[in-house]
Amino acid sequence: MLVTMRRLFRLWFFYGGLDIKWMLRDIGSFAIYAFSDVVNVVAAITAMLLISERFDGVGPWSQTQITFLLGYAVMVNGALDTVFGYNIAFISRRIGRGQLDHILVQPQPMWLTLVTEGFSPCAGLPIFLPGLGLLGWATVQLGIQVTPVWLTFLLFNFLGSCLIVFAVSYVVGSLAFWAPRAAEEINSSSWRLISELRTFPLEGVAPLLLGGLLTAVPIGFVAWYPSRTLLGLEPVAAAAFVTPLVSLVFGAIGLWVFRRGLAHYAHTGSQRYLSYGHRR
Repeated sequence: MLVTMRRLFRLWFFYGGLDIKWMLRDIGSFAIYAFSDVVNVVAAITAMLLISERFDGVGPWSQTQITFLLGYAVMVNGALDTVFGYNIAFISRRIGRGQLDHILVQPQPMWLTLVTEGFSPCAGLPIFLPGLGLLGWATVQLGIQVTPVWLTFLLFNFLGSCLIVFAVSYVVGSLAFWAPRAAEEINSSSWRLISELRTFPLEGVAPLLLGGLLTAVPIGFVAWYPSRTLLGLEPVAAAAFVTPLVSLVFGAIGLWVFRRGLAHYAHTGSQRYLSYGHRR
């Protein structure tokens, strides 16, 4: 275990260095990338911020609580972009373009490659850090007692939210094992759906629709439900364990679907190859 962890951090350091060198090869391009990421974050949260400002909150959520929700949602997106860039999160592109073989031929476990090769701090941190700032500001304004227990709940709920989004992406992306050309870009649509709806409070949603947003398309667990538990809006204290437990279920489903697709790929392989979109 110690050797594996050392190799994990060594690979993160290596791939992070490659990302930094690639981004800084041209200061002008780096400035454009960073600025566009900030604009993207602002565009994603502005609508909800303006609504909460106009009506002094949304439903049972105060304006500051909405800011906490938005910060949490942006952090989830930024963390996934940081760790799983270069189409690791959009695995349908790797599969559909015939690039999975790059991973299969490496002399190390596939999981280790998947959690390290996409490490791209220059691409993800400009999104993650503003989210962290929003969440920190809201936490102070709300007077939340930041105890070790609360921080532990925050960490496990945050990791659970990331795992749920990642697992759903792999369930959808694994369709490319069976239809590589048709499903090459399918991750983009599913990711866009989650990204566009993750910042909205779901109070007042019809029970049937709310159930679908917590099961079939678990948008509610990206930010809404974990934020409710961290802000104390859920009456039951055990609610803080729901998101981490649900993430294990979705993680198991994502792993099962991906392994089934991988078994199919072992028999069929890829009939096409496109070189762009991966580290060389």
